[in-house]
Amino acid sequence: MSKQKRFYLSEKELPTQWYNIQADLKTKPLPLLNPQTKEPMGVEDLAHIFSLECSKQELDFTNSWIDIPEEVLDKYKFYRSTPLVRAYALEKALDTPAHIYFKNESVNPLGSHKVNSAIPQCYYCKQEGTTNVTTETGAGQWGAALSYAASLFGLSAAVYQVKVSMQQKPYRSSIMRTFGAEVTGSPSMSTRAGKDIITRDPRHPGTLGTAISEAIELATTTPNCKYTLGSVLNHVTLHQTIIGLEAEKQMEMAGEYPDKIIACFGGGSNFGGLAFPFMRHTLLSGKKTEFIAAEPESCPKLTRGKFEYDFGDEAGYTPLLPMYTLGHDFKPANIHAGGLRYHGAGTLVSQLIKDGLMRGEDIPQLESFDASMLFARTEGIIPAPESGHAIAATIREAIKCKESGEAKVLLFNLSGHGLIDMTAYESYLNGDLQNYSISDEEISNSLKDIPKVEF
Repeated sequence: MSKQKRFYLSEKELPTQWYNIQADLKTKPLPLLNPQTKEPMGVEDLAHIFSLECSKQELDFTNSWIDIPEEVLDKYKFYRSTPLVRAYALEKALDTPAHIYFKNESVNPLGSHKVNSAIPQCYYCKQEGTTNVTTETGAGQWGAALSYAASLFGLSAAVYQVKVSMQQKPYRSSIMRTFGAEVTGSPSMSTRAGKDIITRDPRHPGTLGTAISEAIELATTTPNCKYTLGSVLNHVTLHQTIIGLEAEKQMEMAGEYPDKIIACFGGGSNFGGLAFPFMRHTLLSGKKTEFIAAEPESCPKLTRGKFEYDFGDEAGYTPLLPMYTLGHDFKPANIHAGGLRYHGAGTLVSQLIKDGLMRGEDIPQLESFDASMLFARTEGIIPAPESGHAIAATIREAIKCKESGEAKVLLFNLSGHGLIDMTAYESYLNGDLQNYSISDEEISNSLKDIPKVEF
């Protein structure tokens, strides 16, 4: 009898609510703070930057479930459900007794999970009468998703893309422009924040922190414009829980429950999106599951960063966020996983790691590409460099199972495909990539200028 490889949900079975883990956390995250007054920020404060509805979702500690608007559900049906896939060929190549599953978020129109939040954010902006949206992007997955979603709702989009990533991945900016967005490499001379950064360092390669500064400045100085965000904040991860909620139903179809849940980690949206719906069973009924966030060795905020209040951007425009951070002016190495080159972690994942309910794991760049190559040659999908970190962490766990003889169930998120990242693979195949690690002294120096906040 042939074994089932893919598990799908019908449109009628799609989740109609997002899961808000904030309501179920025993230890609530510390509040976002106004950087000037150091006072907690409310909905109205956040609504100067974000849509009002997203600002409400950001600070909702009461409702475990939030309805997905019907128009957003209709747009989700363009590509959802995404398949849960049993990676039989990878299991065989590793000679492991582990059962490996992955949620394939690469199959949507933009090739990554990012569109799951871009659609509702643009929907709320449209409903509230906003005409312009702006954002930052690293590798370009979020920028492409936001540009697409803005076009769905007739909004004008302006995207600041990290300069080094724009050079590494030129086709992503072409995708953004195809959907009508204006794309600018960051840091740029078009904003005060960008000019200041370039004045300090004319060769600054750009980081997500620089691009966030420029996008927020544009949003706050342009009439009828709102800032949209692709990761880090609570409302973004809320929208991404559609991934884990589908996976939960699909794992039931497969007759199994994951022992370990793994995803790559930049700011936390795809990791939290997969993990949080399963984490609720740990929080509410004590279910034993291990949650592993796979981050780059060159940007190790979860394992070597410090839990402090810090800015989410380089210029200091964002609220102060309680998070694991390497310092808001940290300049990560120019690795090809551009979406993971971020100095801080989302507040929810930071709190859960602080409480010992999740853990980070550092992955060297070459190991992530080794894993991606094996995955491509066994499962037939070329993963995004970001997703390669999750695959590498999964392979580590599968090898542990081989050594112990345990048939653990492993679930990871394939957050996107790498078909627009082939320059990275070309560099790897040519032997031009290297690992990057940072010293304790470098981390200590980058943490020197974080704000002093007692908590």
